[in-house]
Amino acid sequence: MTLIAEAKKMHFSEPLPLQSGLVLGAYDLAYETYGQLNADKSNAILICHALNASHHVAGVYDNELNNVGWWDNMIGPGKPIDTNRFFVIGVNNLGSCFGSTGPKDINPQTHQAYGADFPVVTVEDWVDSQERLVSALGIDCLLAVMGGSLGGMQVLSWSIRFPSRLQHAVVIASAPNLTAENIAFNEVARRAIVTDPQFHEGHFYRHGVVPHRGLRIARMIGHITYLSDDVMNTRFGRGLQRAKMALQAGEGNGSELDFLYTTQDVEFQIESYLRHQGDKFADYFDANTYLLITRALDYFDPARMHGGQLSQALKDTKAKFLVISFTTDWRFSPARSQEIVKALLDNRCAVTYANINAPHGHDAFLLEDARYMTVVKNYFEQL
Repeated sequence: MTLIAEAKKMHFSEPLPLQSGLVLGAYDLAYETYGQLNADKSNAILICHALNASHHVAGVYDNELNNVGWWDNMIGPGKPIDTNRFFVIGVNNLGSCFGSTGPKDINPQTHQAYGADFPVVTVEDWVDSQERLVSALGIDCLLAVMGGSLGGMQVLSWSIRFPSRLQHAVVIASAPNLTAENIAFNEVARRAIVTDPQFHEGHFYRHGVVPHRGLRIARMIGHITYLSDDVMNTRFGRGLQRAKMALQAGEGNGSELDFLYTTQDVEFQIESYLRHQGDKFADYFDANTYLLITRALDYFDPARMHGGQLSQALKDTKAKFLVISFTTDWRFSPARSQEIVKALLDNRCAVTYANINAPHGHDAFLLEDARYMTVVKNYFEQL
């Protein structure tokens, strides 16, 4: 059964106070819903998205049958998050380029696109805006909030900021904050964008250009961190694009052969893959959105205000947790998920933890894996 999705938008006229101290005036949130809300509104599940995803979580649009939701293998009729039972909400975060108010939209004060003037937003700001959306839908308490990677950080924030508004928290392939290495990867990606000659200090819309080069490099860097070494070697190894390499006879007796190296051509399959991903990303994603979202990732650290003690940050949490990590995920390693589990156990919270032996690296949370899907399905069947 094909799940048909319908893109929706909700306008909020009440200004939103931000963690930075600034205030965002009227704004829109793009969202989608799947399944039916039951009579007592007790079966709602909110899905929080990661860096380059959106509110289009599952299904297809009537007029775009190839545009499949980014977590369609997880959500739908008969799937682990069964839309025959649950009312699922997908929401697009502020600052995005997929329908919610962001840098591409018009700043009412200047009557031009916000560009670099769009205020810095944090995970906490996203959660505050999501809570307004949930309230506008008439839902007092969510059955669950669920997300992977950056989405998992939003789930953590939900459990801290609105502990009485959710019963279950599902955190997948995530962390309580970023390591220095992760922040470093984000910074290199941002520098690729801001040093692109077409960036124009974030106001490239006015010039009718896009910093494609910077976006391509940023995405290529990201993809390297999303895949495991095993997957890279299995899928690509040292495979060459061309069946035969040009060879040049060496000096001496001519028995030695050297590769005729090039600096421009794509020789290795992994190069071709990364360039393809970079080109595709640069055609649909917004550079200022990339800067905003990676900064939100960097800033997230709920333990900061509690002397670095995550257990203190989670002391008022009431939700039951499902935490999932993947053995080959080195960007958000199992050890980071285990920090969350320990902090929850310190507070005597109910928590189920699974570390899935999967070869796919960080991308595993998006992919089909029988053990992973079974863990999620079994958890939600018990609700």
